[in-house]
Amino acid sequence: MPLSSTRYSWTLLRAGPLRLDGGSMFGVVPRVIWSRMIDADERGRIEVAHNCLLLTRIDQPQTRVLIETGSGDKLDAKTRDIFGLAPDRSIREAITEAGVKPDEIRHAIVSHLHFDHAGGLTRRVQPGEVPDWTSPSPEGQAFGVKFTFPNATIHVQKCEYEDAIANKSVMTRTYLRENLEPLRHAGLRLIESSPPFPPGQVPSRGEKPRVPLVDRFTEVIPGIFAFIVPGHTWGQHALLFTDDRGQTVVFTPDVMPTIHHLGAAYNMAYDVEPYVSTITRGWFLDEAARNNWLLVLDHEPSDPCRRVRPDGKEWYRLVDQATA
Repeated sequence: MPLSSTRYSWTLLRAGPLRLDGGSMFGVVPRVIWSRMIDADERGRIEVAHNCLLLTRIDQPQTRVLIETGSGDKLDAKTRDIFGLAPDRSIREAITEAGVKPDEIRHAIVSHLHFDHAGGLTRRVQPGEVPDWTSPSPEGQAFGVKFTFPNATIHVQKCEYEDAIANKSVMTRTYLRENLEPLRHAGLRLIESSPPFPPGQVPSRGEKPRVPLVDRFTEVIPGIFAFIVPGHTWGQHALLFTDDRGQTVVFTPDVMPTIHHLGAAYNMAYDVEPYVSTITRGWFLDEAARNNWLLVLDHEPSDPCRRVRPDGKEWYRLVDQATA
């Protein structure tokens, strides 16, 4: 039974490519194994994507929602080169290409606040504009920041926001000041979803949460539900909604960033708790298979829309929509 009668049409947005270190993306999985699935460049980087979703509420077409925002356009030239970011390509261009103006977005929901997911909430100020916030650049020169979606309420988990402000990360530069400080002056709404396991409990390998998933949902806005999928960060959440075809769509964050991160051991070195990522991926895939979710993977550069099926070996496989 659908959780809500509110439905959304949706469009996949590509906010540009991103290159990340292959070894870091696959953690303890040796390069000799992951390199059979995906190629690395001469700098050891693999290409992934900034996948975002643009939603329009069927019964209220003026209600437009953005899920995820990519890295944005504020990073300096050196950092853009390190991460292989395309020039003049960000969520703003992707939104415009979809025929929507940034000021038409009413809600922006991010899975977590790492720079490659939340950086696009703000943008560099254009000539003649008054900045909403001013930040010192890495070169010591101030640059102005504007809200990319000035009429949007920004939604994020309270736990994630607090951890981001405290910089609780295994990386030294992923919770960036120029992304976080402006949010103090934005229409920020903090969500408090229940974790899958009680605080302090270390689940056994393969253990499933005792509280049903539906009881851990938080309705962010009518028809869009968040639930925490910890491991990559403690406050990371996935987002679920019903689309205009009656499909249950789940935007899948870094619990499984690409189709190559399906296996139990395929965690990232970026995860704050890789073991927890493994546990989370297990129950997440179980829910996806039993409920026939259509997953949209946040960093998959090919078709990111997949369904989950049991593989007959006590784990799971991904199938594309045509096969499903």
